[in-house]
Amino acid sequence: MTHLILGSAGQIGSHLSNYLLERGERVLSIDIEHSEWEDLRIQDNVILEEYLEECDMVYFLAFDVGGAKYLEKYQDTSEFILNNMKIMSNTFDSIWQVGKPFIFASSQMAEMSYSSYGMLKALGEKITKDRKGVLVKFWNVYGKEHDEEKSHVITDFIKMAKEEGVIKMRTDGTESRQFLYAEDACEALFHLAKHWSKLPKDKEYHISSFEWNTIREVADFLDVVSSCEVIPSDRKDETQKNAMNEPDPFILKYWKPKTSLKDGIMKLYNLED
Repeated sequence: MTHLILGSAGQIGSHLSNYLLERGERVLSIDIEHSEWEDLRIQDNVILEEYLEECDMVYFLAFDVGGAKYLEKYQDTSEFILNNMKIMSNTFDSIWQVGKPFIFASSQMAEMSYSSYGMLKALGEKITKDRKGVLVKFWNVYGKEHDEEKSHVITDFIKMAKEEGVIKMRTDGTESRQFLYAEDACEALFHLAKHWSKLPKDKEYHISSFEWNTIREVADFLDVVSSCEVIPSDRKDETQKNAMNEPDPFILKYWKPKTSLKDGIMKLYNLED
C-alpha cells in the first residue's frame, strides 16, 4: 500500500511517516519544510498531482498550526487564516479531481466557534463529509517535536524540567485535556486506512485517550520524575477556554489507545535524553 502524507514534517505527520516505514509500507510525503515546491498553498501543485496518481491513501494532515502558545499568537491573523484556506482549497480540489480515498485530520477545537483555528477545521470537516472522506478528530497528540515555536505543552514541560529544573506554566493548570501518545495516534490512522472502504463515512472518528487530565497533573508528574520546581501562572486558559466537550466513542469499535499518560510521558522523557 502506498501512503501519501500531506504535512509529513508536522507533529503527527512525522511520527506517522516513521510508523508506516517501520512496517514496510511505501510512503510519499509532502511538506513545505522539505522544499518550497511542496507548498500546498500553490495552486496546481505538480508534486501533489504526481504523488496523488501514485498513492492508495491520502492523509490530509497539512495545516498551519502549533501548540497553545502558537495559536494564541497567530490564529487570528490574516496570514494564518489565509494560509489554511489556501491549503484546504487547493488540496481538497486536487484530491477530488483524482478521486483518491483520504483521511482529513481535524481537531476537537472544531467545535469551538470562538477559535479561528477551530472554525477553519470545521469548514474542512464539512468538505470531507460532502466528499465522502474519513474524518478524524485528534485530541492533543504528543510526541517528540523539533519546532520550538509550534511545540505543545508536554514537550515544553519536559524541556523546562530538564534544562532549567523549573516548569514555568503559562496558565494556572486547572484546564483539562485528553492527551494521546503519538504512536497510538499512528496506529489508529493506519487501522482506519486499511479498513477505509468499509468505514461509515457519516461518522466522526475521535482519536483520543478518552481520559481527562489537567495540565497541572502533567507538571506534577514531571516534578516527581525529575525533582523540578513547578510554578503555575495565575492566567486561565484562553486558547480552548477549558471546553469539556466529550469525544465520540464510535472509533472504539475499531481501535483503542494503549499508552497511559504516565507511560507516554516517561517514553518521551527518556527519548529526549
